[in-house]
Amino acid sequence: MTADIFPSLLSSFGLVAIAEIGDKSQLVCMALAARHPHWPVFWGASTAFMLLNLIAVLFGVGVASSIPESVLTAAVTLLFFAFGLQALLAKTEEEDIDLNQAPSRSIFMTTLAMIVMSEFGDKTQIAVAGLSTSMPLVAVWLGASLALILLTALGVWLGKALLKTLPLQWLQRIAGALFLTFATLAGYRLFTLF
Repeated sequence: MTADIFPSLLSSFGLVAIAEIGDKSQLVCMALAARHPHWPVFWGASTAFMLLNLIAVLFGVGVASSIPESVLTAAVTLLFFAFGLQALLAKTEEEDIDLNQAPSRSIFMTTLAMIVMSEFGDKTQIAVAGLSTSMPLVAVWLGASLALILLTALGVWLGKALLKTLPLQWLQRIAGALFLTFATLAGYRLFTLF
């Protein structure tokens, strides 16, 4: 059992970490941390990511139990392939972040709400759901959550300096290659089912 969990944890951690660097949620955390105390921003975002990953994993497990494995594997293959192509072909753009909505009374709740609203149904959440259809759900949830919490910490404490030193387009290409790798693995699994 442990032998299955560790590779799954690393797979979900790597995929989510690379896919989320420079994403809108990280930019939201950077912008909020520039104006407010860091800890409420960090805990609000971390809580939001753990909740979103839990929803994604439960959804993936539910889908896996109600849809034939061949259909599910084909859908995961196509989704990962589409995400990979999108990441490889994406143009790097600055995203506008509206902080005027943030009430001053509770930056924790503001951060949590902003992350949930911006990330619900995002490609990373869908990827986590897809991974949980074929990997141990605790490992997928833990790996994805740890990746997002680490990126939140980097965004909150290192802020914009981090993105200035890392070429965002290069990271998008790595994320695209990783999604295509997962698509290839899922495609191979589909092929073995027939």
